[in-house]
Amino acid sequence: MTTSSLEGKTLFITGASRGIGLAIALRAARDGANIAIAAKTTTRIAQLPGTIYSAAEEIEMAGGKALPLIVDVRSEESVRDGLKQAATHFGSLDIVVNNASSISLTDSQNTDMRRFDLMHQTNARGTFLVSKYAAPYLERAENPHILMIAPPLDMKEKWFARHTAYSMAKFGMSMIVLGLAGEFRPKGIGVNALWPRTPIATAAVRNLLGGEAVIRGSRKAEIVADAAHVILCKPASLFTGQFVIDDTILAESGVTDFRHYRVDPSQELKIDFFVPEDNAGPEDLAGIQ
Repeated sequence: MTTSSLEGKTLFITGASRGIGLAIALRAARDGANIAIAAKTTTRIAQLPGTIYSAAEEIEMAGGKALPLIVDVRSEESVRDGLKQAATHFGSLDIVVNNASSISLTDSQNTDMRRFDLMHQTNARGTFLVSKYAAPYLERAENPHILMIAPPLDMKEKWFARHTAYSMAKFGMSMIVLGLAGEFRPKGIGVNALWPRTPIATAAVRNLLGGEAVIRGSRKAEIVADAAHVILCKPASLFTGQFVIDDTILAESGVTDFRHYRVDPSQELKIDFFVPEDNAGPEDLAGIQ
């Protein structure tokens, strides 16, 4: 049965110290959820606000319970220890959100191999690693979900030509969704992917993807958080193996006005990477460029 609240649920969210991960955490916190903040940032970094401790304060203020955990998703030991701490501290583990990601929009000749390795270790390997070790805990949950912040599997040349290494790593997360949805279906664990139709106004977008011009044509992280909430409240045994675009699932759940998600309502919205051409979105969003 679909529910409307994550009250009492325990979420393990990677990369939750800022951006989309923190937004998802805060939305769940407003329901009274428990949040394990699994990230590396313990001290403020220039141009990247937010640490696991500041995130914990925000989560507590929003009405949730927080557990800041220093977790490097590239490390098997760190992931196993973090999951164990979360399950022990809160008494259960219900939901995993694989949000941690690394990006470098460079072509083959300008991709440093250390950056290549970082993206694959964080995006694909990290997602697989967290999901693998979370599964035994999730099997005991009432409505267990694994959610990847990953794109639909729209395998087109244009998504790879300009940044092959990043696309490989990001689509690697999507392929894990496809595989684990089938593997975990008999266990009742829902495994799904969520992707934004537009760029999301985060520090990473501002610093790496074009600065304020892109930010003005973006949406706020709250749209992804609200879409994630819809997915995580669905019955995991029935809703699995889905590749979801944020505004589409919100429209299906009854949302008709998306204007409050825009950073600058006077600007036309831009389209994010990896959104399939045949996915037009809700009708009232005509005019997205």
